[in-house]
Amino acid sequence: MAGSESTPDLQEIHDFLVDLAFKAGKTINSALPTVSSTDSKKNSSDLVTEYDRAVELQVSTALKEKYPEYDFHGEETYDPAHPLTDAPTFIVDPIDGTTNFVHGFPSVCISLGFAIKRTPAVGVVFNPFTQTLYSAIRGKGAYLNKTTKLPLKGANIEPLQGLSNSLIAVEWGSDRSGQNFETKVRTFEQLGKSREEGGAMVHSMRSLGSAALNLCSVAAGTLDLYWEGGCWAWDVCAGWVILSEAGGIMVDGNPGEWTAKLDSRRYLAVRGSPNGEGQKELVEEFWSHVQGRMDY
Repeated sequence: MAGSESTPDLQEIHDFLVDLAFKAGKTINSALPTVSSTDSKKNSSDLVTEYDRAVELQVSTALKEKYPEYDFHGEETYDPAHPLTDAPTFIVDPIDGTTNFVHGFPSVCISLGFAIKRTPAVGVVFNPFTQTLYSAIRGKGAYLNKTTKLPLKGANIEPLQGLSNSLIAVEWGSDRSGQNFETKVRTFEQLGKSREEGGAMVHSMRSLGSAALNLCSVAAGTLDLYWEGGCWAWDVCAGWVILSEAGGIMVDGNPGEWTAKLDSRRYLAVRGSPNGEGQKELVEEFWSHVQGRMDY
């Protein structure tokens, strides 16, 4: 479906997505599945439930009724024959953190993004377990629960001071073999290893199990950096605009590639810092510890 010639009303889209996220959150909270009730897309770590499908249907139906002129790109209905285009597009992950969801671990969200020319323009991320809402409109700032501007420390956020002073997010992902997995595992080791042994010795690493919530935590300033390979546009679209509006930056996860693409499947996010101080240096320091290149 081709996009409309008219300019999208980003504020209206934002408000509609927020309302839709709360409605979908009720569906997510309506019942908690068990591991035995899930299907596997590829392996035991890549799960999908009836709730993933139900929430995406709920969201896509509402969006197509309200905005029939815009495209829709969702995780559960993705068709490789119809990749992301430059048309105004809703990019949706109905339940980001499905493995957390089936285990009852409360790091779960619905991620609702809107992109124009493959650039994130509106983002809404809602965790129905904690009733936490992150949202942003390009050029209008990012907010927690509609009223608290991100990053949480505002102008008092500390400058970035290198990997040894950083709390970073990483994820194992669902692909547990091959070169990409080896790159991740060897990089994780390098990040954790002592500086005397040539490592970065980061403060610590976290895995929230949700790309969208990892990005929102970087936007909030509670995480300093998030490195990922293997996730998809629907995992990062909403969180990307929230991060950018909070003063953070997104680059490619592979060393030396400063321009990140929405559908590249490789991402490195760095939190905001006063006047961007230390962002470039932290990216380059992180890249220096990446053990190989990811090919997705």
